[in-house]
Amino acid sequence: MSHTPHRLELQNINIGYGDKIVLRELSFQVPHGSRVAVVGPNGAGKSTLFKALVGLLPLQQGNIFIHGEALGLHQDCVAYVPQREEVDWRFPVTVEDVVMMGRFAQMGWLKRATSRDRDAVQKSLMQMGIADLAEQSIGQLSGGQQQRAFLARAIAQEPHILLMDEPFTGVDVTTQEATLRLLDHLQEKKVTAIVSTHDLNLASSRFDLALLLNHRLIAFGAPREVFTKENLAQAFGNSLLVMENGMMLVDECCPPDEQFTIND
Repeated sequence: MSHTPHRLELQNINIGYGDKIVLRELSFQVPHGSRVAVVGPNGAGKSTLFKALVGLLPLQQGNIFIHGEALGLHQDCVAYVPQREEVDWRFPVTVEDVVMMGRFAQMGWLKRATSRDRDAVQKSLMQMGIADLAEQSIGQLSGGQQQRAFLARAIAQEPHILLMDEPFTGVDVTTQEATLRLLDHLQEKKVTAIVSTHDLNLASSRFDLALLLNHRLIAFGAPREVFTKENLAQAFGNSLLVMENGMMLVDECCPPDEQFTIND
């Protein structure tokens, strides 16, 4: 059986920590160059999925294929932007140092940057609008600037698959707009982008596919097919309020402007 038509394929995987399984029997395929919104309540396993896709968590069951080959053979083609709270911002490195880390897989064993590496870093800094911050310590930046630095690091890696964990949460409008422009640019370059978000309006309007999770796969497909009353009720349970004119999802982490209404 060939896996090559898909950049990413998951087959019946279980992921967890020790004896605790967080995601169970998860199977789906992501076509090349797609934009996928990963949606689910807090603790549903979205971050766990990303960590498994980048090789930080071992699979307890099943297989992941990238370019038709087992996970681990193409590590350098997957870039990962974690949630900001998972990063130790006190580490004494400059913004340019952080972005250069995205080039490590392409460097030789001496880790000496070539002109191509430096060009890729400069291009990434400029694309995210932070070239003027290159020499600043990463810890001195605002939250939005830090996010853009990590996005620049991911771009510098020249990935085929980009994973972004909650990139729109707690950042300024400038960073949100820069992230959305990046998603448009990546789609032009046929880069697969998989992004977790609580904003269902955004997931519906800016993504090709939606993956709805709550410790298992509830639905995967076009957002209009995934975000039905039944599917959202399975995912969010008591966080879902039924209104007279439809349905409104109210998740505890989301501000009012990220609430989502489904009309009958």
